[in-house]
Amino acid sequence: MNKELLKEQIKRHEGEVLEIYEDSLGYLTFGVGHLVKEDDPEYGQPVGTPVSQERVDEVYEHDFEKHLKETIHLYTTKGGSEAGFQTLPENIQHVLVNMTFNLGITRFGKFNNMWKAVIQEDWLKMGEEMEDSRWFGQVGRRSVELQEMVWKHA
Repeated sequence: MNKELLKEQIKRHEGEVLEIYEDSLGYLTFGVGHLVKEDDPEYGQPVGTPVSQERVDEVYEHDFEKHLKETIHLYTTKGGSEAGFQTLPENIQHVLVNMTFNLGITRFGKFNNMWKAVIQEDWLKMGEEMEDSRWFGQVGRRSVELQEMVWKHA
C-alpha cells in the first residue's frame, strides 16, 4: 500500500484547516478532519483558534494509522484475515481506509452488504453497495471517485 499517496488523497477529500472549526455536523474539528477530543490540548478552545502545521501533521499521522488499523480490524471481523487484506488490490485497500477515515469504524462497519462483497472480492457488487447508501450522496465527488477506483477491478 502506498501510504503517502493514500494520505494525500484523504487530505484532498477531507481538506486541511489550520484552526478549530465546526464540521458539517457541528463538531469542533481541526486539521484533516480531526474531531477535538477531551484529551487534546485544543479541547475547550473556541472556533477560530489557530492550530500549527506541526500539530496538524502530528495528529493526522496518528489518525491515519488508527484508521488503517481499524480498517484491517473491520476486514477481519467481516470474514477476512490480516494477510488477506494485504493481498487486496491497492486501490481497494485505499478505498476501504479512506471510507473508514470518513465514516469511522462504527458507521462503516454497518455497510454489511458492501463488506460481504469485499470479502468475496466482487468489485462490481462492492461499487453498487457503496452507491446504495446515504453516505454516497452526502460526500459528493469523493464517493464517485472511490467507486470508480473500485470498478477498475470489476
